[in-house]
Amino acid sequence: MFLQAELESMKVALEKLSEAPADQLDEQDKIWARDVRELSYDIEDSIDTFVVWGKGNEQAKGFRKYIDRSLDLLTRFRLRRKIATEIRDIKRSVVEVSDRRERYKIDSVVAQPVKINVDPRLLAQYTNAAELVGIDEVIKILVERKEAYRQQDKIVSIVGFGGLGKTTLANAIYQKLRAQFDCSAFVSVTQNPEMDKLFQDLFYQLAKRNNSRINVIDEISEFLQSKRYFIVLDDIWDISVWKMIRCALPDNICGYRVITTTRILNVAEQVGGAYKLKPLCLHNSRILLYRRIFGNEDKVKCPDEQLADVSNRILRKCAGVPLAIITIASLLSSKGGNKIEWFKVYNSIGTALENSLDVKNMRRILLLSYYDLPSHLRTCLLYLSVFPEDYEISKDRLIWMWIAEGFIQCENQGESLFDLGESYFSELINRSIIQPSYQGYSVMIEHCRVHDMVHDLICSLANEENFVTILNDVYQSSASTMVRRLSLQNSKIDQDVPWTTISIQQVRSIVAFQPAVNLMPTNQFRVLRVLELQNCQILQLCSLKHIANLFHLRYLGLRKTCIAQLPEEIGNLQFLQTLDVSENGLSSLPLTFVRLRRLMCLRIDIRTRAPKGIRNLTSLEELSMLCIDDSTDIVEELGHLTELRILDIVCRTGHNNSLQKSLLECLCKLWKMNPSLLLNLSFLSIAVRKLLQEDLEILGRLSALRFLNLVVDHRNLGILGKFFFGAGSFPCLIECDLKGFIGLVVFELGAMPRLESVCFPIDVQETIEIADGSGCFNLGLQNLPSLQHITIYFHRGGSSKGDVEQAQAALRQATEIHSNRPTLKICL
Repeated sequence: MFLQAELESMKVALEKLSEAPADQLDEQDKIWARDVRELSYDIEDSIDTFVVWGKGNEQAKGFRKYIDRSLDLLTRFRLRRKIATEIRDIKRSVVEVSDRRERYKIDSVVAQPVKINVDPRLLAQYTNAAELVGIDEVIKILVERKEAYRQQDKIVSIVGFGGLGKTTLANAIYQKLRAQFDCSAFVSVTQNPEMDKLFQDLFYQLAKRNNSRINVIDEISEFLQSKRYFIVLDDIWDISVWKMIRCALPDNICGYRVITTTRILNVAEQVGGAYKLKPLCLHNSRILLYRRIFGNEDKVKCPDEQLADVSNRILRKCAGVPLAIITIASLLSSKGGNKIEWFKVYNSIGTALENSLDVKNMRRILLLSYYDLPSHLRTCLLYLSVFPEDYEISKDRLIWMWIAEGFIQCENQGESLFDLGESYFSELINRSIIQPSYQGYSVMIEHCRVHDMVHDLICSLANEENFVTILNDVYQSSASTMVRRLSLQNSKIDQDVPWTTISIQQVRSIVAFQPAVNLMPTNQFRVLRVLELQNCQILQLCSLKHIANLFHLRYLGLRKTCIAQLPEEIGNLQFLQTLDVSENGLSSLPLTFVRLRRLMCLRIDIRTRAPKGIRNLTSLEELSMLCIDDSTDIVEELGHLTELRILDIVCRTGHNNSLQKSLLECLCKLWKMNPSLLLNLSFLSIAVRKLLQEDLEILGRLSALRFLNLVVDHRNLGILGKFFFGAGSFPCLIECDLKGFIGLVVFELGAMPRLESVCFPIDVQETIEIADGSGCFNLGLQNLPSLQHITIYFHRGGSSKGDVEQAQAALRQATEIHSNRPTLKICL
């Protein structure tokens, strides 16, 4: 009782103290907060340890259970003495801290979090380049410069202060021009690049395949020798890095364009074609501010007259820096139209960027938004410092790590931890603290990035609070620090972690991004909750058998780590919530795996066989990727996993009707447990042999569906005929990918009003046959008012080269007459 009560008091005290910016606290308060924070960690660790000791071996049966109980009686006295000693030590520490300061007097409590969805007004800022404020004129200047055929204009280096929008501008130009080139690539360089990985990524984007030679520079150079190419190199800090990359970029006769971005003028001048990016003018600053707060219209005049004066004052302090304006706008939007609150924000900014564009003043603006966050969101944001600069962070991976750390706590019984975590993620996006990241034309937010200035800020704060310790090529943490969370970011494969020189007994998280992890002293990690080794080569370097002794472990990430099997001892991890062993090619999971009763997320490969008894994992919310074939005997067991939100299965049942029927009955049982599931379905990827028009109409009534990937086998079955997307169908669909159809696909007026990207197949002969005398043809593409991207899978059959060219011309003309002038990609 003492530990629990003391911990609650400490947490409330720390939350209250954290509401004030660090620069407004005196040194005594900071020292006291540091001591209390470390004590709260120790108490949490002790409580967890007591829980593990109290559980014992719950899974043991028969003679094994008798032996375990006997051993428990023999060791209970020793454990009680150890527990009593720890409690006495903690009490002594609490008294020492309280003697230096009056104890934990708090007048208010922090409001409970509410579930948040992503603000739809924000998404356009990251998806639609046409809506980026003040960027059109700059794009025009740079495009005209790049269209000049002088040697010195083939390279442009955009230089400017952090937050001015260099990356946004470079990406807008990239999206505008990339279709004019044979190949293209957009690569983030960052301050401490891993050059081998950078070159591999560059080659993959250019060639659409992995490199096959050790010398990637030569392979890139040879590949580009006969190609017209366009490359963007974002965020270069060191001219030596540019010189190395330049060796891979040949001056060929086909032509090329290169854009670089940097904060350093000297680097830009040496790269060549330096373009100094200027801050936004007051006119465009107002548009950006009011658009974020009041909606997407280009408002120059403040919609609320009483806020006009204070908004102009705020904008002058932001000095035309887009990141500062967006950050402040997100803060103001949470204040409503309260003039007093707006003036409080204005007074908090100080001189900010009005007098000088420097990092210190930009940090002051970012800190305003940081301290405006509720305490639970500040904790979640600081955790992002475990990821390297410019790292693309998976939303689901991040949320499961938050859950494992205990950052997400549900107040109401039955509430989903993951759903609450998603609302935290959405709130950070809404406040422009993190940026959504999209893949291809997809509009689903599955990843995020942290702006480099925000990343610098949270890394600094995490270090000050001893929240995360980062070890990389540049920075080594102090050996005297009690490490709580450890991020390994060494890029050299032979770089050993100095386990013997840092205090690691209280480490709660280890997240590794280096090529290999040397032998970890797992016997010293008493309270480890998160172990994330994704993409690390741990074969012969770490013993998975010893990992099973990490009894506090909640999250184990072993994706793409070259492991051959999991040890039987994995069943000892009674508190494990997330297990990711995908992309390793494991043939099976150990039988003891079914003991993991608290497991919520399981990710395996298609070829990995799950053991019988998976029905016991009743806490599972995500299960992927599970293969169902004729030899599978767990179909019936799936019906007991009633908490599933995500079930990713591959069916290879052939003509086994009995197995197919059992699987359908199982899925229906799951659906009955949550009948509202399909009403909120936003992502659907489905493959069926045969689809009828009425089936398509049923799918069209999924009112929340945003992404549809529909694969049929009509070509092999010889099913002809048109398929119509009727008026009112798929009202929220944004992305549609159709494969396997051999009949025409027609879009009627009123169908898919929000569709932005569509992919579908068509035959060359059909295209020619339905084209009218002018060479045009009508599939109803003009009825899709939001269309931006079209991809056609062309089946040429026995058509001649002339027929193919005629069909392609008809498709291009149909695209050109669309009011949006969508992009067209034809895949032969």
